[in-house]
Order: sequence, then structure tokens, then C-alpha cells
Amino acid sequence: MLWLTWRQFRAQTIVAAGGLTVLAVLLAVTGPHLASLYASSGVPDCQAHGDCARATASFASGLHGSISEVLAFVGIAVVYGAPAGIGLFWGAPLITRELEAGTLRLAWSQSVTRTRWLAVKLGLIGLAAMATAGLLTLMVTWWAAPIYRAGQQAAPDTSLSLNWLDPNLFGAHGLAPVGYAAFAFALGVTAGVLIRRTLPAMAVTLAVFALVQLVMPLWVRPHLITPMRADAALNVNGNLTTEMTGAGGQMILVGAVDRPGAWVLSNQTVTPAGRPFTGPPPQACASQTAPPQACTASLARLHLRQVVTYQPASRYWAFQWYETAIFVILALALAGFCFWRLRRRRLG
Repeated sequence: MLWLTWRQFRAQTIVAAGGLTVLAVLLAVTGPHLASLYASSGVPDCQAHGDCARATASFASGLHGSISEVLAFVGIAVVYGAPAGIGLFWGAPLITRELEAGTLRLAWSQSVTRTRWLAVKLGLIGLAAMATAGLLTLMVTWWAAPIYRAGQQAAPDTSLSLNWLDPNLFGAHGLAPVGYAAFAFALGVTAGVLIRRTLPAMAVTLAVFALVQLVMPLWVRPHLITPMRADAALNVNGNLTTEMTGAGGQMILVGAVDRPGAWVLSNQTVTPAGRPFTGPPPQACASQTAPPQACTASLARLHLRQVVTYQPASRYWAFQWYETAIFVILALALAGFCFWRLRRRRLG
């Protein structure tokens, strides 16, 4: 059974191994230049010299427009796209290919039971999918390590600053891609078992996986761990974003958040009564002739408060473990459904 599974899966194995090899060579060739740029910029010793702003700016300038910058974005895109590709080209055709060719009747008429037949296929190829995603993530993370280290030293709101919990970056590193690959593969197999046609199964797999990848960071991940809440007086003399509509209309105030690496879920300015502040703006702020100091003094007399809901940077690995576990559990549940479906229904 193992030999047969390998024979059927060898084309996908060769393509995946070839892609990983090409990427490894490309990263190995360009990696030394990136490491040299990082070292020459002075970022490694910037904290000791107190010039991290200059060093990270120098590194960002050298990185901008280079092949390394392109590869950094390509690497993130490849890590995000790999699980979807696994679901499309490894999972969806796994059962549908044999259903369409009619080889299931022959396979199940031999000494191999349906359960053993599916267990070998799911186990072997599922582990290969997880290993591929893990190896790909490890390669890209190793290559981009200088960028990530420089990003940790960069000032917030600069082009180089990185937030590991940011939804655009979170799923491209750590353990999460392994869980995504397991889920995408199981999702593809399940779609194939239900639809029994390869192309429609691939389309459904892509649509459902994309939907899950949208739902998870927007509505699920923020609540995996109870967010923290900071409530303090609004610093009207600090970095304050102001938006006004009309002389007597609304006024929106957004204060800066001093939580390095945090994933900010909400940032509200509220009145002393706890209601969101929307104006109307004080006369000094709406006036075209009043000095900025008058507007600041008027805002200070309102006694506004800033309420920030956020996930601190220290929870990064906790989120990685929780999310990976969720997707692995979902993959196991889908695999269990496939076993039930094959045992209870005639698919050929």
C-alpha cells in the first residue's frame, strides 16, 4: 500500500521537491548579501551606540529596490500560498482521481480495506504536506532573519517596523503554516469525497480555504485570548490625529498607541461618561484664526480618555500554538468525516 501511494503521489513529490530546491538555491545565493547589508548598516550594535534610528534607516535604504526586498515579499506570498496549493493539487484530486478513473472498485476488491486504504493515503500525504509547509517556512524565516531583527529595532510607523501579530505577517511564520497545510489538505480531500469531480472540488477547496483565512484573523484570532484593555487620559499634547467635518459637525480624535509590537484591536477616544467622543469640536478647534495652543487647551478641558484594546507582543507564540492546534483539529475532524463517508456510502 505504501508503494502504491508513493507511485500515485510521486509527481506531486517531484514538483514540490523541485520547487523547494529552486527556492533554497535562490535564498542561499542572495542570503549572504542581505546578511552583509545588515552587518554594515550598524544595526547589530545600534543599541550600544544609541543610534538605532540611523542604523535601521541605513539598512532600509540599502534594502529598498533591491532583489532582497522583492524576495522578502515573494517569500511571504509563497508561504501563504503553499497551503492553498496543497489543498488544490494534493487534497482535492486524491479521491476524485480514482473515482473518475473507476479504480476504487479494483482497490477495494483486494485485501486492502477502505479504512486502511484511506488511512495510508491521508497519513502519508498529510504528513508530507505538513513537512513541506514547515520546511518552506523555516527556509524563508532563516533567510529573512536580518530583516526581522532590524525591524525589531526600527521606530514604530516606519517602513521597516514589523509587528509579528499583524494579520498580514502572522500566518507567514512560526507554526501556523503547518496547521494551514494540514487543514487545506484535509479540506481538499473532503471536497473530493463529497463532490466526486476534480475541478469542482478544487474550486470549492480554494473558496472555502480563502474564506477561512479571512474569518480567522478578523473574527476568531482576536478572541482566542482575552484582549488587554488600557484606559488612560488622552494626551492632547502628543501625536494626535484629528479629523473634523464642518464647523459644527463631528470631530474624531485618535491618540497614538505606545505599545511596541502590540496588535491594536480598537483605539477609541471617549468622554468622561464613557461614550465615544464625536464632537462637536470646541470653538477654538473649529476656528480658522485661533492658534493651535487654544485648540489643545480646549481639548484638555474636555477631560477625554483613550481606551485601547490590544493583544501584547508577548502573546505571539501562544497565538501560534492555539491557531495551529485549531487547524490540526479541524483537519482531523475532516479526515474522520472522510472515513465515515467512505465506509457508509457507495462512491463508485
